[in-house]
Formats: sequence, structure tokens, C-alpha cells
Amino acid sequence: MEAPDALGAAGRTGSPAERRLHPVTPFRRAWAPIAVIIGWALHDPDQAQRHLTRLTTTTLVIALAVVIPAAALYGFLTWWFTHFAVTDTELRIRTGLLFRRTAHIRLERIQAIDLTQPLLARVAGVSKLRLDVIGTDKKDELAFLGEGEARALRAELLARAAGFAPETAHEVGEAPARELLRVPARDLAIALALTGATWGTLVAAAVVPPVLWFFTHSLWTVIATGLPLIGAAGASGVGRFVSEYDWTLAESPDGLRIDHGLLDRAHETVPPGRVQTVRIVEPWLWRRRGWVRVELAVAGSDNSLLLPVAPREIAESVVARVLPGVTVPPYSALSRPPRRARWCMPVWWRGHGLAITDSVFATRQGLVSRRLALVPHAKVQSVRLTQGPWKRVWGVADVHVDTGANQVETTRLRDAGEAAQLLRAQAERSRTGRRDARPDRWMA
Repeated sequence: MEAPDALGAAGRTGSPAERRLHPVTPFRRAWAPIAVIIGWALHDPDQAQRHLTRLTTTTLVIALAVVIPAAALYGFLTWWFTHFAVTDTELRIRTGLLFRRTAHIRLERIQAIDLTQPLLARVAGVSKLRLDVIGTDKKDELAFLGEGEARALRAELLARAAGFAPETAHEVGEAPARELLRVPARDLAIALALTGATWGTLVAAAVVPPVLWFFTHSLWTVIATGLPLIGAAGASGVGRFVSEYDWTLAESPDGLRIDHGLLDRAHETVPPGRVQTVRIVEPWLWRRRGWVRVELAVAGSDNSLLLPVAPREIAESVVARVLPGVTVPPYSALSRPPRRARWCMPVWWRGHGLAITDSVFATRQGLVSRRLALVPHAKVQSVRLTQGPWKRVWGVADVHVDTGANQVETTRLRDAGEAAQLLRAQAERSRTGRRDARPDRWMA
């Protein structure tokens, strides 16, 4: 466990020593040239088959004798020319074999640091760090580091992002966590079985390939269409179960921590203050059990799931921790659009609703699968009113609120007068909400 001392010493001297990734990394990167060949073969299978039929056994052996050492050399060189270092103000990552690239990641702009362990990485005892940074869509990553080193580096970067001095950040260590919820595997399996998307993809995967074979008699057409459908069916059912297995939610000073995964383990953090929207999703087949799914929109992060399935009461208590001071309004408190809105959206108009509290803008959509979106007033970036010709005839309008996560939540089919008043009132609520909002800092 020399990693924390090494990192701390680097920060104290002001001239940090550059470090390399774990020695297992070249084996992971050696697959890149082979993956390119496989991708080409899948992109044009007919041409790939023609080339393979022309190859003799001797030629194939020679090709393998060249490709495998070349891939191994590529993996080694990319590892050798990758370095990282932590300075007083930034994390530097230097990469590139022919074209050099240096990423300067300002510590105060780091939003989240996720620690993931694919299956083979778990066997090798290494981890991957992925960093969410304000103003960038692409995540920088360090893959791979020793498991202990990765946790130590993550703890120091979080401490530095929270404002701890460089000379003491390495001593802070990983913040303690208190478990809030662990999703039982049985509940997760039942919830996925009661999800309409799971059955829809399974039916499509079973029906579409035989139909294509009947009309085209082309094996490649069936394979090219059937494989993505089978993959989608697996991802919507088995894939989600494997990914969301042992979903554990814990609370710590640096945010809500999420651990999950059967084969690949992921350790994610939802930083406080960066959540722009919380959505409570209630599929139709889940209602008898009182289950909901909680989704997030987080600025500067692609973490989008807080709870895969949980009783509504527990989910609402978790939402109160994500959005302090927020009480989820019951469906009975949501006001429906006026009855004349049915001429603009028959039947489905009943699925829309709106509630404004002191802390959030809450809008509901959906009859079969209900979705309640909660947007804190302080996170609203702009408010817009739209009204097409047909809606103008019936005196209704839509109000849209834009958030910092580049997403839009909409309350539809409101009375035109109410919508105009809501537009002005929401703009004022957002202004005062931003003025009184807590700072977006870790460990605050």
C-alpha cells in the first residue's frame, strides 16, 4: 500500500513523478488490432468469406505468426507510452504512440469518478477509473490500475475536488459509507419479467428471422437482422439482470454510492448538487406490487439509474436524499389538463399532470407506464411555451423547462392562460432557487 504515500509525496514536491498503468494493461490493449480485423469481417461478411476461402493453411499460419506478435507489440508500446501524474491543480494523462495527446484535467472540474471491474479485471485484481468532467462529453479513463492503487487514487482525487489541501488529501482516505438499500435478486428478476420491453424484443427475435427467411432465402440477411435482435433481447432481459445484479445503494459524504454487477462490477458515485432531474417510472405490470424505477439526469455524467426496482415508499425516501427538502407529490395532487384537451390528444390526455411545490417542478406523463419527473427550481435553465395551431383552437399550450443536463421536461395540454402564468412564475422561481441553492461541492 505505497500508492497513497507516493501520490502525496508527488503533490508535496510540486514536481510529480509520472507513473504507468498496471502491467496487465498491454494484454487488454493487444486486442485492438485483432478487433479491427473482426470488425471488418462483420461489416462485409461476403468479402471476408471470399478472402478466407482463397487462403491456404500455410498462408493462414504465416498470417497468424505476424498478427499475434504485432498485436502484442502494439499493446506493449501503447502501455509504455501512457503515463499519468497528479499535480497540485490537475490530473495529467499522456497517451499516444505516434500522435501524442496530453489531457489536463482540472481537479475542481471533476464531477464523478467511477471504478469499474470487468470480469477478467476482477480475476487479475485490477480496476478501471472513469472520470466525469464538467464541459466534456467523453470520459477520460485510467485502465488499468491495481485495485488498491485505484481506490487510493480515487479517494485522493475526490478529496482534492472537495477542496482538501494537496499535502493532506492523500491522508483523507475513502469516505465511509452507510448502506441504504440492496435490491434482492428475486425482485429484480420478477421486475424484468414484468417489463413489456423484455417480451417485445423476445417476440421480435423469434418472429422476424423466420419471416425474412421465408421471403428472401438469404442466410446473410437473416443473420444480419437476427443477431442484433437476439442481442437486444438478451440486453433487455438477461443483460440487464447481469448488469443490475446485487444493486447496492449507500450514502457517504462524497455522494450516493452505487455498486452493481454480476460479472462486471461497477462502483459509481452520484455527486450531490449535480442532479438535474429525478424520474420515478412506474410500469403498468409493477403497480400491483407497488414497485417503481428511479432514473436520474446528472450534469456532466452519464449515470442515469439510481434504483432498478424498489417499493415506492423506499424510492421516495431515497429521492429525498438526492434532492434534500423535496417531497414527492402523490398522483392525487397532480392537476390534469382541461377536458377540452382530449380533442388534441384523445385518451392519452388523462396521463398528463402537473404539480408545483416550493422546491420542484413536477410533471407526469403516461397512462400505461407512468413517469413522474421532478426538476428542482434551481436546476431550471430556461422556460419555454409552445402552442401549435390546433392547440390554439382549443386554448391549450405546452410548457417546457430546460435543465443543465441538456434535457427537457414538458407539461402538456395546460390551459393557455395557466401556461402563460406558469411561464412567468417558473422563471421567477428558478431565479430565486439558484440564488438560494447549496454549492455543488463534494463533502460539503
